Amino acid sequence: MKYLIAGLGNIGPEYALTRHNAGFMVLDRLAAEHDFRFSFERLAYVAEWKHKGRQIYFIKPTTYMNLSGRAVRYYLDAFKVPTENLLVVVDELQLELGTLRIKPKGSHGGHNGLRHIEETLGTSQYPRLRFGIGNNFPRGRQVDYVLNAFSNPEMTELPAILDRAGEMVLSFCTLGIQQTMNIFNQ
Repeated sequence: MKYLIAGLGNIGPEYALTRHNAGFMVLDRLAAEHDFRFSFERLAYVAEWKHKGRQIYFIKPTTYMNLSGRAVRYYLDAFKVPTENLLVVVDELQLELGTLRIKPKGSHGGHNGLRHIEETLGTSQYPRLRFGIGNNFPRGRQVDYVLNAFSNPEMTELPAILDRAGEMVLSFCTLGIQQTMNIFNQ
């Protein structure tokens, strides 16, 4: 069985520890923990890893957040992964930091990365893992909030949250979406 895990974010050191890069951070944490490496390929940084008989492909699109669908579509086709075996890991303003939700489908909810994936795939019927980043920002300052780094207190919480998100990714690949939802969704 093949899986494609797409962690969304923006490339470049200025975005490395920003809230909008939660998807990249989850994949980087998994790579460090399980000793696989990303290499620069067409439209994304790509890694492959076998886990419990599953072939898992990881991508971090280099198209920037708003064009994430280009990389997702390309690698679904290139690796011949069915859409139901795609998991998009994305930051979520509507969830508090530390809250993680995995869902089999849904709307883009105003998230430009998810919006572009939906437009490119022609469907919203794909699994996603929403990584809560909170919404503690003044009205009209959403862009500044998501493109700023996590605060120092948030940074101390982050490793445990990233580890749990990584567990959810691996559960999705081995147990499936329904059991993963039953185990992890709070």
